[in-house]
Amino acid sequence: MEHRWQIAISAGLLAGVWAGFADVFQLVTWIGFLGCSTFFAQKEIGVKGMLMAMATNVSGVFWGWLIISGSSFFVSPVMGYTFTGIATAAMCLQASYQKLAFIPGAFIGCCITFAMGGDVAAILPPLLVGAMLGYSMSLLTTQLIGLTQKLQTIFAENTAKES
Repeated sequence: MEHRWQIAISAGLLAGVWAGFADVFQLVTWIGFLGCSTFFAQKEIGVKGMLMAMATNVSGVFWGWLIISGSSFFVSPVMGYTFTGIATAAMCLQASYQKLAFIPGAFIGCCITFAMGGDVAAILPPLLVGAMLGYSMSLLTTQLIGLTQKLQTIFAENTAKES
């Protein structure tokens, strides 16, 4: 990792900002970090990557909600297993659609939904902000890399003049 310091500064600074923001607005911090992680785990970059992270995570939230809601109509746990199997297959099949091609993003959203007992209102805001957090970290890292390169050039030019 060539730009470890720039990444560390960007991630550390914005993670602290996110933690404070989440605390003030009573958002679940760890959900935001999973949205951020989804941004970095999938292959797209920039706004397209942020939207991919959001879309796949939200689709997973939908599938998790569907499993929980659908299963609640039946006494037998077998129906819950059936809904889980169908939703799992659907999360894999939806990857045929390019905007939902990151299968782990869907599974992350689904797992968050299970962990939060299906509380979609508590899940979606930090999850979406988390993807924006990842994008912001990426942008800040790029700016820090550019600044570092400029400073290195200035330092090299000044050193050459002194020689």
